[in-house]
Formats: sequence, structure tokens, C-alpha cells
Amino acid sequence: MRAFSRFGMAVRPLSPCAAQLATVRSLYSEKVQDHYKNPRNVGKLDKNDPNVGTGLRGAPECGDMTQMQVKVNPDTLVIEDVKFKAFGCGSAIAASSYASQAIRGKTVADALKLTNKEIAHELSLPPVKLHCSMLAEETIHAAVENYLSKNPTLKSKVSKRKEEEAKQE
Repeated sequence: MRAFSRFGMAVRPLSPCAAQLATVRSLYSEKVQDHYKNPRNVGKLDKNDPNVGTGLRGAPECGDMTQMQVKVNPDTLVIEDVKFKAFGCGSAIAASSYASQAIRGKTVADALKLTNKEIAHELSLPPVKLHCSMLAEETIHAAVENYLSKNPTLKSKVSKRKEEEAKQE
């Protein structure tokens, strides 16, 4: 069966692969596509470094796995470097990429304020992909907790800073 354009010219219908690609492009925002195609901060840090915290989380509903690592300056509690590895769908990769950029240069306390809602909003994730933003948030928390478990004296410093910031708000 031949299809015709509005100009009366014969056109070929989209192949199944091209139709699927068109669907993906319509479902995902430009930011998701950009972070998926060009993920930021991919890699790993030395997990034995006492200033590096590593978090690993998975989403059982889809099989996505994310590892995030933060390198923290112990004097300022500022995250100096962030690396991640994500295995899963484009939304999981994009959410981790965005989150890694969002927390770099922030204090540990500020990094913990990044929510899955903010990630989902910034990337315009569709509702069926909200678990990807939750995965990124949970992985950040796990990385910070791992860092603090290596540096127990700093845990109280982070707690005090959180309390001070809460009073100011």
C-alpha cells in the first residue's frame, strides 16, 4: 500500500526501527537525549581513598544499576569530583549524569538535598521513568553515607551543618 504526502507525492512508510526511534524522540526531552548520548562524569574513583564514598543501587522493577562515587574535601566538605557508572535504560543514564553534575562543587549537605523530583523535573522524565530519578537520588545518598562511614568524625560536622542550614530556612 502506498502512502501519499499532502503534496500528492508517494512516500514510504516508516520502517519499524525508524518508527521506534521517532517514538523515543517524542517521549524523551532534549536534556535526556543529550545526557544519554553524552553522559558527564562517567568513570570511577579509587574506592580505597578515604575521601571517596561509593554508592551502588539498583531498581528491581527494570534491572537498572547505578554506582556513584564522590570525592570530598575533608576540610570544606565540598564534593570535588563525582564519577558514575550506570547500566540500564537511557533515563537511568541521563538521571545519573545530570545528578553528578548537579552535586559537583556542592557541600555534602547540599548534595543530600537533591531530590528525585528535581532530577525528574529538570529532565522532564515521563512518569513511567520516575524510578530512574529515584535511583540517582538513592545512589548519591549511599555514596555520601559510605564516605561518612569512612570518616566518622565528619558525620557530626555534616549533621551540624544540616541543622544550621535548616535554622536559616
